[in-house]
Amino acid sequence: MPELPEVETVVRGLREPLVGRRIQSMWHDWAPAVHAPGTAEFAARIAGQRIRALNRRGKYILIALEYDTLVVHLKMSGRLYVADAESTNEADRWVHVRFDLDDGRQLRFSDLRKFGRVYLTNDLASLLGHLGPEPLSDDFTVAGFHAGLRGRKRSIKAQLLDQEIVAGVGNIYADEALFSAGIHPSARAGTLTADEAARLQQAIRAALQTGIEHEGASINWYRKPDGQKGESQAHFYVYGRTSLPCRRCGAVINKIRVAQRGTHFCPECQPQPQ
Repeated sequence: MPELPEVETVVRGLREPLVGRRIQSMWHDWAPAVHAPGTAEFAARIAGQRIRALNRRGKYILIALEYDTLVVHLKMSGRLYVADAESTNEADRWVHVRFDLDDGRQLRFSDLRKFGRVYLTNDLASLLGHLGPEPLSDDFTVAGFHAGLRGRKRSIKAQLLDQEIVAGVGNIYADEALFSAGIHPSARAGTLTADEAARLQQAIRAALQTGIEHEGASINWYRKPDGQKGESQAHFYVYGRTSLPCRRCGAVINKIRVAQRGTHFCPECQPQPQ
């Protein structure tokens, strides 16, 4: 599933072709993808609105219009890209929602697994109000992060996947951040000391920033809006490196299940909690 670095890369890649364009119409062939409002109201309301800005909140893409916000969640296999109306793309076979633009191009949402969702809203708080702080913003403080972990009995890995604690972190960057901080993924979140919480907060920021610099990880379906792969996967320390030597100490990278997710760690750099 695309996480914050992948979503940020998509947003940055779509700003130039989309900002200032006007949406003329909408087409879809998979009603569940158009999550709110109903498809007829959605199509009628979005027609004629100009795109003012593109931003991100957690893993959500926010396309600000004149009166509403078009919100897209890529989920597992979603791809969002702009193409000439008459052109074909390898991802077109899975396009389930399409927006015709006033310059003859289209904004296409391709989603092989059909888990992605598209929303149209004038009340972002009702849709995204549950999200925690943005990890790269000043709102994500060590004190607030540590306070949010106190009393939590779940594993720290599970807690990082909880979007109410910090927005945008998923399986990949949780593993990378925990490695960098030297914390075992199964450690109870509530047992982290202030020093450990501070290390992890900084490690989360660093892992996500590095992911953005390398334009996301193309492990499965994720591609940039231009169709090219991101390069983050070439720079991981633990994720996807099962049975390979740790880049830091040489120990063999292990893979276990934590929070029902495949989880990668170094047994030497991230010792099992007692």
